[in-house]
Amino acid sequence: MVMKVYSPEFKADAVALYVNNPGRTIRSVADDLGVNHETLRNWINAHRARQREQVADDPAAGPGVPVPSENMLEKENKQLRARVRELETEREILRRAAKYFGGRDELVSRFQFVDDHRDAFGVKRLCEVLGLSRSRFYRWSAASPAREARRRADEDLAARITVIHAESDETYGSPRVTAELRACGIAVNHKRVERVMRERGIVGVHLRRRVRTTVAEPSAVPVPDLFGRDFTAAVVNTKYMGDITYLPVGDGEFLYLATVLDCFSRRVVGWSIADHMRTDLVADALRMAAATRGGLGGAIFHSDHGAQYTSKQFADLCHELGVTQSMGAVGTSADNAACESFHATLKRETLKGARRWAGARACRLAVFRWLTRFNTWRRHSANGHLSPISYERRSDSMTLAA
Repeated sequence: MVMKVYSPEFKADAVALYVNNPGRTIRSVADDLGVNHETLRNWINAHRARQREQVADDPAAGPGVPVPSENMLEKENKQLRARVRELETEREILRRAAKYFGGRDELVSRFQFVDDHRDAFGVKRLCEVLGLSRSRFYRWSAASPAREARRRADEDLAARITVIHAESDETYGSPRVTAELRACGIAVNHKRVERVMRERGIVGVHLRRRVRTTVAEPSAVPVPDLFGRDFTAAVVNTKYMGDITYLPVGDGEFLYLATVLDCFSRRVVGWSIADHMRTDLVADALRMAAATRGGLGGAIFHSDHGAQYTSKQFADLCHELGVTQSMGAVGTSADNAACESFHATLKRETLKGARRWAGARACRLAVFRWLTRFNTWRRHSANGHLSPISYERRSDSMTLAA
């Protein structure tokens, strides 16, 4: 059991609370304060012992402690009683606050609590106990008429939205509800409609948007599968794989990430992030890979049949870099499973349960940091739990030693 350390002030207040409430037991006071009742009993006994020592004046022991005068004792008792009343008042405020905020479905303003109880306790005391600024409370209170007007306007808008939603067989979401309101001559912002619907649980029927990143190019020249689902390599810079994945950001928007991975170490040697899926996205990732390796001559690059990879622009780039293309079967994700798994891990470990990033910049920074740490720090099971770069360095050392 961990021993608690109590300050002298706390002990004195605890003793005063018991002494000034003759009808209460030590156990009841101790339970209120959250201390062991035997601990409180010891404090009380020590307090009484000190009082006896002060009253007793033993000449043989030298000059004794002067006996407090009756006025001094009365003054001390008065201060203790005032302190007890103060503590009891604070306790009552906190008790009411716990009841006020507890069990509610919506967030209740602390300022509203102060306003509701100002007559009983006073604004100053309430703000002190709840840790609020009085000036901010008074500004909040002065804005009450405007706030009430907005509330009534929201209620009127909610009533209209409810009618529109019901007439659509509860299928309309905020965009269509907004359009319907504007068609009725009501000038309203779509964000306000979204907020009012969200606060009242009014939801339209919608399907989860499926982001398609693989779109085949009908006129593309067939490319053979040189991998055969073998995503391993004996040495570095011989076999690469790549893919595109979507990165959800903001409110229904996306960025897109193209990666190039070395099959030997799973190192991400090239990547590119953009707000489009044009061929430039995958071309930039392959160029980065060539720069990282100092050239890709003689290497094989494996991908799916997305229009970006089957385009003439990408084929020309591969020819320029001396890269041989390889592609799996159309519509078979298993033929590029290693890249699919890599992207799933990236999003799981960066989003950490969230559905999307707050914005494009936050997304770019998070992905950049993760990719860098993946190469230099994150242990990979395929590498004997070494990071990709560490695995490559160990391989180089072993080759030189041989």
